[in-house]
Amino acid sequence: MQLHNLQPNTKNKKRKRIGRGGKKGTYSGHGIKGQSSRAGRKMQPSIRELIKRYPKLRGYRYIRFGTGVAEVNIGMLDKNFQNNDLVAPKILIEKGLVNLFKGKAPIVKILGQGEITKKLNISGCEISKIAKEKIEKARGTIK
Repeated sequence: MQLHNLQPNTKNKKRKRIGRGGKKGTYSGHGIKGQSSRAGRKMQPSIRELIKRYPKLRGYRYIRFGTGVAEVNIGMLDKNFQNNDLVAPKILIEKGLVNLFKGKAPIVKILGQGEITKKLNISGCEISKIAKEKIEKARGTIK
């Protein structure tokens, strides 16, 4: 047996050409005029435009949530600490006011919402202007 003697096991199935009479009618399910009725038409999926736009969106490659900054309000410190207590990121983690971020202690920022009546010693934290005023008013110290 030689190569020119080989023949395929199944016959080639011919593509059905529509729009030439038959049971589908004159337009053959393509409607009247326009891109969707032309021969050889290939409609692009509408999602393609969205997909092409994604790289231009600002910061699409980066996770936008979880910045590594934990926010604690003064009102929470007043509830959870006693007079002359030290407030530091590790202590806040132990008390459950702040969670670890990727296995490390996050940057802690103290915000001014709420009232403070206790004298607290704060170290290793960032503090907002309003919170600083309230802490100093309650005779607390900031390092």
